[in-house]
Amino acid sequence: MEKENRLTFIDEDGNEVLCEILFTFESKEFNKNYVLFYPVGGDEDEIEVMAASYIPTEDGEGELQAIETAEEWQMIEEVLDQFSEDEDFDDEDFDDEECDCEDEDDDHDCDCGH
Repeated sequence: MEKENRLTFIDEDGNEVLCEILFTFESKEFNKNYVLFYPVGGDEDEIEVMAASYIPTEDGEGELQAIETAEEWQMIEEVLDQFSEDEDFDDEDFDDEECDCEDEDDDHDCDCGH
């Protein structure tokens, strides 16, 4: 399944698709491991994120399994939404040197996020 940060996914037509792993997580609610991934070389503006549960194997490869229930899909969408929110926040680089605020007080309020 996984090599470095990539995996090979077999689509519904039987084609092998090389994918980049976005992230993995474990759900105690469903007692499963999940992987979210997207095709390598696709349109960077519109990434098609796919998900599967997986069973880790001793060789580190793992075996992908289809998501079985609507409840699992809902949980995965919530985790992906949280991941997206966290990534958006991390992309913001608030550095004191980049602040263009005119107010130098410690309690100033501006768009720079300080």
